[in-house]
Amino acid sequence: MIVRSLQDIIGTERDVKAENGNWESRRLLLNNDALGFSLHDTIIHAGTETLIWYKHHLEAVYCIEGEGEVETTENGKIYPIKAGTVYALNGNERHLLRAHSTMRMVCVFTPPITGSEVHDQDGAYRPGAEIAAGQ
Repeated sequence: MIVRSLQDIIGTERDVKAENGNWESRRLLLNNDALGFSLHDTIIHAGTETLIWYKHHLEAVYCIEGEGEVETTENGKIYPIKAGTVYALNGNERHLLRAHSTMRMVCVFTPPITGSEVHDQDGAYRPGAEIAAGQ
């Protein structure tokens, strides 16, 4: 059994912050926990816009605080996000995430991330095997 609290994560290597200051990802469960998914408690800071394109992962996101929107870049469709809303990137959609107020999100990734990922120039995380190989 794995038992962790958010307080166990904050300030450790599992508490990852975007270089541009847009978000903080507190990574509760990772690939090395061997569950087949990873689980994150993520803060998206108010007034930010982040390009994201998880080419190698599927993600489900549940908003528990705040308001914002997701815009799919392929067709410009905008989806409002507020507490109680879930969105799932089941087609690896490239999107813009905008926070009108600070948002707190619970995120699940499959395959699970290793924990050291940050967004590349495309807004993607590289597959874990590439990270492990130092590519």
